[in-house]
Amino acid sequence: MKYVITLGNQKYEVEVNQSEAVLTAVTEVAPVTAAPQPASQPTQPAATAPQAASSPQAQAAGTALVAPMPGNILAVNAAVGDSVKAGQVLVILEAMKMENEIAAPQDGVVKQILVQKGASVNTDDVLLVL
Repeated sequence: MKYVITLGNQKYEVEVNQSEAVLTAVTEVAPVTAAPQPASQPTQPAATAPQAASSPQAQAAGTALVAPMPGNILAVNAAVGDSVKAGQVLVILEAMKMENEIAAPQDGVVKQILVQKGASVNTDDVLLVL
């Protein structure tokens, strides 16, 4: 059987022999391209500033920590203004009955937290901004 597996931005075609359950071939497939983004909405008036703060444009000033998979937030281990080190666990995400530790990709200061305990998230949802 052949499967196409995506790791990062690379696609790989994997062939598996079912009777022996042994990987028999791995072939790199064309790179994955990002899906086209919808046209941006017109700028919101100043009266809706709290909504604008959570927009992708407002997050561009820092490094976004995103959910690698859909799930539920079990814990947020940081607060706005906290200094964090690379590898420090900032969010615990439950997916498929497993707890996944989402760590800081780099040293930094937490600028914005966009989720709270009990929230449901989808893949690539921004959890917080460093």
